[in-house]
Amino acid sequence: MAIAHGEKILKYLEENGKANSLRLSELWNEDHQKIVGTVKSLLCLGDVIEAELHSTVKWDLTEEGKQVTTHGSHEAQVYNAIPPSGSTQTEIMTQASILNAGFTKDMAKVGFSKAMSLGWIAVDKSSGAPKFIQKVSSIQDVVQEHLKELASGKNMLTNELRTEYKKRKLIQEIIVKSYEMKPGSSFSTSVTKQETDLTPEMITSGSWKTKEFKAYNLNALGTPVPRGHLHPLMKVRAEFRQIFLEMGFTEMPTNNYVESSFWNFDALFQPQQHPARDAHDTFFLADPATASDIPTDYMERVKNVHSHGGYGSQGYGYDWKVEEAKKNLLRTHTTAVSARMLYALAQGGFKPAKYFSIDRVFRNETLDATHLAEFHQIEGVIADYGLTLGNLIGVLYEFFRKLGIEKLRFKPAYNPYTEPSMEIFSYHPGLKKWVEIGNSGIFRPEMLLPMGLPEDVSVLAWGLSLERPTMIKYGYDNIRDLVGPKVNMQMVADNPLCRLDK
Repeated sequence: MAIAHGEKILKYLEENGKANSLRLSELWNEDHQKIVGTVKSLLCLGDVIEAELHSTVKWDLTEEGKQVTTHGSHEAQVYNAIPPSGSTQTEIMTQASILNAGFTKDMAKVGFSKAMSLGWIAVDKSSGAPKFIQKVSSIQDVVQEHLKELASGKNMLTNELRTEYKKRKLIQEIIVKSYEMKPGSSFSTSVTKQETDLTPEMITSGSWKTKEFKAYNLNALGTPVPRGHLHPLMKVRAEFRQIFLEMGFTEMPTNNYVESSFWNFDALFQPQQHPARDAHDTFFLADPATASDIPTDYMERVKNVHSHGGYGSQGYGYDWKVEEAKKNLLRTHTTAVSARMLYALAQGGFKPAKYFSIDRVFRNETLDATHLAEFHQIEGVIADYGLTLGNLIGVLYEFFRKLGIEKLRFKPAYNPYTEPSMEIFSYHPGLKKWVEIGNSGIFRPEMLLPMGLPEDVSVLAWGLSLERPTMIKYGYDNIRDLVGPKVNMQMVADNPLCRLDK
């Protein structure tokens, strides 16, 4: 605070008993914000002054409005640009631009419209090509008169006129905040600068005894610490992971985005002619194009169950090709990881297990409000003896209840590798409709038995995207507002922690 300005205000209060910051800025020809800053500094001294903040509404001219006070309203400028013999619209706009360099096409559009409605100009088609002519010999530019009065400090506009001129962007509403001041209980005309630090020199010399210290503001916020922020997807992912761990699941390794068609499709009893294996739905790799680390004996069993059947199944009855199985791709689901884990579980001597994974998958999808070509899949797998569809439904209700999602519906579905299969739907209050959030089922014997798992072992499985539950939790209607180039990065910093209603 400039001490001179503070003492000046205090002396004014001593002489007049009260003061207004706007009045002082006009009286002393000072910037109002500078006066306000000095008042705030005086308030920090304690009870030297009392001040009350007031807000007043003021109408002022916009830049376009200021042009009107100089050159006339838009309709008047159009009228004045028309010669006695009339002229085309293009010629009139050119002439108006010569008279006023700031005259724009938008102003001309308003000007022609207003001048026509006021009856100042008319369209003459008698000579063939239409042209505009002056319909009256003289005009009174009321808009310019009103704005000049406003600029001089006279606000005589009616509510209707204010609304119209504001709509035309000629005037604007300004809220002015000012302080009403009066002397406080500890009023003094002298300003002593308060100390903010107790220094070693003050302690040594003893000068601190006569110093006045500024009071600590214990409610003041500290300087924001620069830091990274978790994306909403990662916040929800952490909650999903914690729920799986609470339910006794073990996390599967999912660090291989590139997968062979064998583990992604064939091991899951998905035929090689299935539409999902077309380039329209799957991203295939050009380099490396093929895989070479597939277990030979297991691949032979998978080939037989596809081509000839087995384990109580007739198979698909087609010529299974190893070349197709070796094609590399970006995995379309994390079920490929589940297949690898179940195969490893069978080789080591089966023990009941519960696995989960949360990671990226890739599909050649058409982008819309609820679909992306790259998204996160959450998958849960339970392998044990004698499991049924009832067990699966019970687990799903418990799993989603821990997520705070209790409105569930199940719909029969078809999957090549599960039977029975169910789609999982949840009600989305933002979209106001039921949204598919996952798929589920019991893995087929044709998938499990070639791995070497015992015949009386059943494997429950379900999968869902991470994005859709996140949309429901944070109230997003469009997935592209959550992931992709249109994401508002400030949203990532501002979003609260994810706390699911368990």
